[in-house]
Amino acid sequence: VPADPAGDDPEVARWRREADLLLAERAELARRAEAVEVELPAQLSVTQLVALRRDPEALARTLRRPMPSEPNPYARRGTAFHAWLEQRFGADRLLDVDELPGAADDDAAPDEALAELQERFLASEWADRVPVEVEVPFATVIAGVVVRGRMDAVFARPGGRYDVVDWKTGRQPVGREADAAAVQLAVYRLAWAELAGVPVDRVGAAFHYVRDSATVRPTDLLDAAGLTALVADVPEFSR
Repeated sequence: VPADPAGDDPEVARWRREADLLLAERAELARRAEAVEVELPAQLSVTQLVALRRDPEALARTLRRPMPSEPNPYARRGTAFHAWLEQRFGADRLLDVDELPGAADDDAAPDEALAELQERFLASEWADRVPVEVEVPFATVIAGVVVRGRMDAVFARPGGRYDVVDWKTGRQPVGREADAAAVQLAVYRLAWAELAGVPVDRVGAAFHYVRDSATVRPTDLLDAAGLTALVADVPEFSR
């Protein structure tokens, strides 16, 4: 194969580099021209904040073109265990769809796993502890948006401190999924501090994974500033 006579010409190489840069700039300008700015609704659920941390563009698309919710959320969210705990703790409250037990869980255990979950919970560190509050609904304002949710249980600790605990019946997430899930606890911690009138550093937060008999306490939960930045940074997306 004969050599390209212009292959070693520095002037030709420079033209090629400049052409590549111009093409890349054109593609970027075209992408920006197609971007759609997403306006946040006046209210978000904690579930949506978890989705925002997991995949901001996917949430932006959902907000831009909302789809109807799947029917029968009780059947798909595995609520039998949560209902059993409510009865055990003496709670009986009406909940909105986005506040249903397990609403933020992608892989909640099916209701038929109830006996196994009960057995594992009764062997856990939480079985003999009495919460100060259960099924706590809340609405807090983050970056000008009302965020609504419901905390599973709040336990008192010595020194005027508290633990907010969320019961999980599915698997423990790892990596980026774990980071996204932790947003739920960050909001709960902030909301309970406001409700109880205590500094946020007196409120701990944990997931208890019932099947694994494991309590997980993330150490790097977002603070108020971090949550504000998260809500304020809903991205543009391409059509």
